[in-house]
Amino acid sequence: MHTIDLTGHFLIAMPGMADSRFARTLTYVCKHDEEGALGLIVNRPIDMNLSELFSQIGVQCAEDDGFGHSPLYFGGPVETGRGFVLHQPVGNWQSTLSVGEQIALTTSRDILDATAQGGGPEKMIVALGYAGWGAGQLEGEMAQNAWLSVAADSRVIFDLPAESRLDAAVHLLGVDYASLSESAGHA
Repeated sequence: MHTIDLTGHFLIAMPGMADSRFARTLTYVCKHDEEGALGLIVNRPIDMNLSELFSQIGVQCAEDDGFGHSPLYFGGPVETGRGFVLHQPVGNWQSTLSVGEQIALTTSRDILDATAQGGGPEKMIVALGYAGWGAGQLEGEMAQNAWLSVAADSRVIFDLPAESRLDAAVHLLGVDYASLSESAGHA
């Protein structure tokens, strides 16, 4: 099977998505290569905010300029006890995967410590867990019409409320989510 590189793209769950964990989700692909893919769901906030996370992990805040009310996200079903920070700009953190020139994914605590002290990234989403696919798995799901893909726009991730992100990503394709069919045909 031909491997495509969807790094830096959105995955839009089709209306017929059978897996409820991914129904109506927008996933940002942080890495995609011959070994598989890793992404974060960016439109599914959970009932926990950044201040609560800081309290649980013992991060002391210098002052809260409103970031503490930012929701945490369900990033995907893999390693749900682990935090992932999708952010802009890339910065210089201990454990960071650059996704292009403007966005990065960081898993080290130093980014949270810096954020609590007012020195974190300008824009960020903190997620618990990630979405992962083994070698060829995402390509197979794409061939089964489980996902649509489109080049990501960072404004959709960082500048829109979570409930608007899926529709905004679909609009990048020039269509409305409501017009997508639950079943797909093949020519």
